[in-house]
Amino acid sequence: MAGLWVGVAALVAAGKRRRWSPKPLMWSAALWTLKHVPHYSRQNLRVSRSLCSAGYDSNEKTFDKILVANRGEIACRVIKTCKKMGIKTVAIHSDVDASSVHVKMADEAVCVGPAPTSKSYLNMDAIMEAIKKTRAQAVHPGYGFLSENKEFAKCLAAEDVIFIGPDTHAIQAMGDKIESKLLAKKAKVNTIPGFDGVVKDADEAVRIAREIGYPVMIKASAGGGGKGMRIAWDDEETRDGFRFSSQEAASSFGDDRLLIEKFIDNPRHIEIQVLGDKHGNALWLNERECSIQRRNQKVVEEAPSIFLDSETRRAMGEQAVALAKAVNYSSAGTVEFLVDSKKNFYFLEMNTRLQVEHPVTECITGLDLVQEMIRVAKGYPLRHKQADIPINGWAVECRVYAEDPYKSFGLPSVGRLSQYQEPIHLPGVRVDSGIQPGSDISIYYDPMISKLITYGSDRTEALKRMEDALDNYVIRGVTHNIALLREVIINSRFIKGDINTKFLSDVYPDGFKGHKLTESERNQLLAIASSLFVASQLRAQHFQEHENARVPIIKPQVADWELSVKLHDEVHTVVTSNSGPTFSVEVDGSKLNVSSTWNLASPLLSVNVDGTQRTIQYKVHILTKLAAELNKFMLEKAAEDTSSILHSPMPGVVVAVSVKPGDLVAEGQEICVIEAMKMQNSMTAGKTGKVKSVHCKAGDTVGEGDLLVELE
Repeated sequence: MAGLWVGVAALVAAGKRRRWSPKPLMWSAALWTLKHVPHYSRQNLRVSRSLCSAGYDSNEKTFDKILVANRGEIACRVIKTCKKMGIKTVAIHSDVDASSVHVKMADEAVCVGPAPTSKSYLNMDAIMEAIKKTRAQAVHPGYGFLSENKEFAKCLAAEDVIFIGPDTHAIQAMGDKIESKLLAKKAKVNTIPGFDGVVKDADEAVRIAREIGYPVMIKASAGGGGKGMRIAWDDEETRDGFRFSSQEAASSFGDDRLLIEKFIDNPRHIEIQVLGDKHGNALWLNERECSIQRRNQKVVEEAPSIFLDSETRRAMGEQAVALAKAVNYSSAGTVEFLVDSKKNFYFLEMNTRLQVEHPVTECITGLDLVQEMIRVAKGYPLRHKQADIPINGWAVECRVYAEDPYKSFGLPSVGRLSQYQEPIHLPGVRVDSGIQPGSDISIYYDPMISKLITYGSDRTEALKRMEDALDNYVIRGVTHNIALLREVIINSRFIKGDINTKFLSDVYPDGFKGHKLTESERNQLLAIASSLFVASQLRAQHFQEHENARVPIIKPQVADWELSVKLHDEVHTVVTSNSGPTFSVEVDGSKLNVSSTWNLASPLLSVNVDGTQRTIQYKVHILTKLAAELNKFMLEKAAEDTSSILHSPMPGVVVAVSVKPGDLVAEGQEICVIEAMKMQNSMTAGKTGKVKSVHCKAGDTVGEGDLLVELE
C-alpha cells in the first residue's frame, strides 16, 4: 500500500453543487497545482450575456458617435448598447489602462493622463480635448467619476455636446444632498431628521450631532457609493468622522462639504429606479433591495424586494416620481430610501446617474436602461406608460470584488488575473465585467472585478442559479470575495428575507471566517481530495509507461492507496481504491464512492459523491508519508509580536503619518492613514508605548504586509 500525505488548499465544492471555502487550511511543502487558461475570443471579451429583452428601432436615429467617460465594466456595458444601436464609440483611458477591455471594445480610444484619477478620469480638460479630437456628439459618463459633476455637464453644453444624463439643474439639485433634502421636503417626500445646512468644521459637527441625538450619519454632500460616509456614536467619532469623510469627499468628488442627519439603526436600504424624459413624463421602474452592505457599500442586490407589498411599493414609486418631476428630471436616476421594520420609508438621496446595480431592474422589466438614456438625451419621449412596467421574475446581483473577505469583510487586493473564467455557460446568468485573463487590479481604481447577475422565474430559482454561478466562477491571481457572497445567499436569514444594512456584522460578529464544514461535507471533501490525488498519480503512471526515460514516482499497480490528509489541524487516515473513473474511499470509518471524468486540465471539475453532484476548484499539496513523519521534527516559525509592529493590511497610498520616533502613543491611537481604492483607513497602535521607528511618509505607496511603524 502506497503511503502519502495529502493536503487540500482552496478546494471548493458546491451544494447540491456546494462550494466550500473554509479559512486557509494548513498544508505542506511541494505544491501541485493544475492550471488551465481558457480561450477567450474577442467576441467573448466584448459582450456579457444580456438578460434584458429590449428591442431597438433602427429607424430611430440618435447619435453617430458617443464618448464613454469611464472605465471598466460600466464602460463596457455602455459600449455594448451603443453597438446594438449602431453608434460608434470612443473610450478614454489612463496610461495604465491602455490595454483594458473597454479600450479594445471601442472604435476609438484616447489616453487622458496617468493612472491617478485626478489626472485622468477626472481630468475635464483632457476629456474635453478628446471629445474635440474625435468629434463625439455625446458623452455617457457611466457612474462615479464625472457622472454627477455639473461643471462637466456645463462644459459639454458650451461645446454643443450632449450629456447623456439629466440637465445641470437636476444634477445640482439632486446631486447635492443638502439641497435635495430640502427639495424632497417641498415635494412631500418623507425625509430623515437632520441638519439641512453645510457643516463648517469638526466643532460644529459635534454641536449638531448632539442636537440631533446620537447615532448620526456624517456624509459627503456631493457623494455617493459609500464614499465620504461615517456613522458616529459619540463626540470623538464625530470629530474623526468629519475629518475622514471630508478627506474622502475631496478625493473622490472634488467637494468636501458634509451634512449630518439622524442615523436610523437596523434599516433596510431600498431604492426606486426612475426614468424621465424632456417632455414632462416620468416613470418608476420598481425597486431594488440593497441592504447587504459593508462599509456603506452594497454587496448583494435584488429586484424586487421580498419585503415590500404592492401598496408600499406604489407609495415609494410615486414619491420618487414626484421628486423627479420637481426638478424636471430627464434620464435614468435612482431615489434611495431607508425603510424601517414597519415599512416606514425615508428619503436618503437621489443618484443622478446610472446605478451600479441597474442590471437587476433590466432583468425584471425587460428594459435596456442605457438605451433609454440615449433616447431621452436625443429628445425622444418615453415609449412606455406606468401601467406597462412589469415585474417579471426575480433577479439577484453579487458584486465580485478583488478583496479579502476575511479582513473587515473585504480589504482590497491587488494583482494580476492569472486565470479568469466567467460562468456565462449557465442558464439565467449575466456577467458585466471589464477584465480578461492577464488584467491587473491596481490600487488606483475601485476593486470591482464584475457584477454577477442571475435571473429566475422566482426568488428561489434566482438564488439557486446564483449559487451555481458562484461555484463555477474561476478567478485566480487575486484574492476575491466569492466565498463571502456564497455564504450570504445560502444563509437562512437571507433566504427568509430577514435582512438589514447591519446583516454582515450581525451574522458574523467576529468577522467572516469562511464556510463551516459539517461532518458529511468534511468527509466528502477528504474523499474528493484523495480521489483527485490518486487520479493524478494514475495519469502520471500512464505517461511513465510511454516514456522509459522517466523515473517512476510511484510504483504501478497499487491496489489501495493509504493517505494521510491534514484538514485544518486534524489528520485523517484515508484509504482509496479505484475501478475505472470511480473511486471507493474510506474516510474515518465511512465509505464513499467518488466518480468523475477527471479532466485534470480544467480549472473546474464536476464530481459525483454517492449521488450528490459537486463542483470543485482545487490545489493539492503533497508529501510522501516518510516526509510527513519527518515533518513532525521541523521547527515551527515563532509567531511575530504584532502588538509592537504595524504592518499595512492592504496595498495603498499613505495619506498621513501622525507620529514620529520618540512619540508616546496609546493603544488605539491613530498612527497613520492609508487610502486604498478611494477609501481611507485609519491604522492604530496595538498597544501603549513609544515609537521606535517610522518606515513610511505621506505619499508613499505601500504593499500588503509592508512595515509602517515599530514601537519599543
